[in-house]
Amino acid sequence: MSGRGTVRRLAELTTEEAASAVQNSPLVIIPAGAFEQHGPGMALSTDLVRAEHVADRVAAEVDGLAVVGPSLPLGVSPHHIGFAGTITLSTTTFAAVVREYVDSLHRHGWRRVLVVTGHGGNNASLTTVAQDLLVSHPDLEFAWTPVTALAAEAVAGMGVGEVHGHSGEAETAQMLFLAPHLVHPDRLVAGTTSLAELDPTARLSRRGGHPTLTLRYDRLSATGVLGDPRRATAADGESIVDAVVRRIAEFVRAWPTA
Repeated sequence: MSGRGTVRRLAELTTEEAASAVQNSPLVIIPAGAFEQHGPGMALSTDLVRAEHVADRVAAEVDGLAVVGPSLPLGVSPHHIGFAGTITLSTTTFAAVVREYVDSLHRHGWRRVLVVTGHGGNNASLTTVAQDLLVSHPDLEFAWTPVTALAAEAVAGMGVGEVHGHSGEAETAQMLFLAPHLVHPDRLVAGTTSLAELDPTARLSRRGGHPTLTLRYDRLSATGVLGDPRRATAADGESIVDAVVRRIAEFVRAWPTA
């Protein structure tokens, strides 16, 4: 999928252009990522890279309806802190940053904001912010979306194993398509691929239909990888990204402007 229009980034506008953009581009898309381990073969910025690319492609696809705001490069990653290079914000700090960011946009007249998060660890905080904004900013409409989860069919089509996810087939495929220079194919290794490989407590944390149990990733995988990234291809990544962009763009076009 190729965008039909140009990408307007708030960071590249003057203050006068930003004032006009409030009327001409009533939606701000905010890419949110994380700075955390992605196994031996992928960059710490993987989640942000994917979010930024998706945000740009959506903005191009909806041609003029949206501007892309400054990225949020750090996220909620305490579950990856056992691996070198990981930097995390607390849930409170991340939520406060998002809330104050959105409040600034609101002061200048924007009433629709969409956060594209490449990191699942941000989801709970974004949900909390959304609930708070219903009270503090009742005239603001705040939405957020994950990336990979919107392309479940494309991911399933890759033939992923029983355990997959972080730094696995789907994430690696996206990076091979979007930023291949940040992937080291010779260093990709299989991580945890089956429930049988996990200790009993970690096994419980990966099963659906049960109470949620949050564990650090070094309890789930010695390499920080869930799945087998060696099976990923750039073609798979293109299918995933296309599906994600299409679904988000459809949402944006259907989102009433008033």
